[in-house]
Amino acid sequence: MKRHLIWILLFVAGQNLQAQQFEKQGHRGARGLMPENTIGAMLRALDLGANTLGMNVVISKDKQVLLSHEPYFNFEISLTPAGKDITLKDQQKFNIYKMDYEEVRKFDVGSKVHKRFPGQQKYHAYKPLLEEVIDSVEAYVKKNRLPKPDYAIEIKTIRNGDLVFHPEPAEFAALVMDVVESRKMAKRVIIQAFDVRSLQYVHEHYPKQRTALMIDEKVDFEKNISDLGFNPDYYSPYAVLVGKGLVDRCHEKGIKIVPWTVNSPKDMNYMIGLGVDGIITDFPNIFQKMELPAEKEKPARRRKK
Repeated sequence: MKRHLIWILLFVAGQNLQAQQFEKQGHRGARGLMPENTIGAMLRALDLGANTLGMNVVISKDKQVLLSHEPYFNFEISLTPAGKDITLKDQQKFNIYKMDYEEVRKFDVGSKVHKRFPGQQKYHAYKPLLEEVIDSVEAYVKKNRLPKPDYAIEIKTIRNGDLVFHPEPAEFAALVMDVVESRKMAKRVIIQAFDVRSLQYVHEHYPKQRTALMIDEKVDFEKNISDLGFNPDYYSPYAVLVGKGLVDRCHEKGIKIVPWTVNSPKDMNYMIGLGVDGIITDFPNIFQKMELPAEKEKPARRRKK
């Protein structure tokens, strides 16, 4: 009986320790090194020590949830099934929401040289289903005895995109959560978005689900939280917007702050010095060169309103 109790206490302590770790999030997997939002990028991020896999999801015509930063085929990374370039002018014509997933899968998003990330490894790759990514990652960590990661899943809506490039936010969020729950991953998932409507739906219908509000404009922190209507678990602003005052205001509300996208050791050190709770980066290999914060007590959490 005593051994059983000790085992339970050790297990709980281990779970708490995991929850308190500094978040090392691979942005779109490992975008600086591999084709973004692909299974290969996620596995590479794991090998480099990322403990959270960041990914964007969109919806196909047949209501499949798949990984993609845009709800169309971005000209920078995409080739048609015939291997032809897609131009900036025409990219939105390749609307994923108007294609069944079987058609989407035929496009190549891994062979084209990315001008902003010329060091990416190149190979033929496709946009995978969210459920396929989760299954592949879970199999990989089990086979290689790696720590189980969290999944930071961004619901990717665009301005004026409802029913044109994606479903309305409520349906979009419900489709994502259906996949999360089917894989029994809710405790290891963070649903994140710039669009407060998606997060509001998740908070109302899945109140225990962790959420992250993403920010890309210089707007007052208190106003952003007020517009959202509740305190999210995470606040993820564009890194240039982050200062010590913002970090302190987040922590006063019991919210963790994890900025994006931090791609150099110098900038990482600066952010760590400000007291952030994690880093989102295109280059998770940099984490191996950094002296990251030691385990620390979580800030006191205030009840969500």
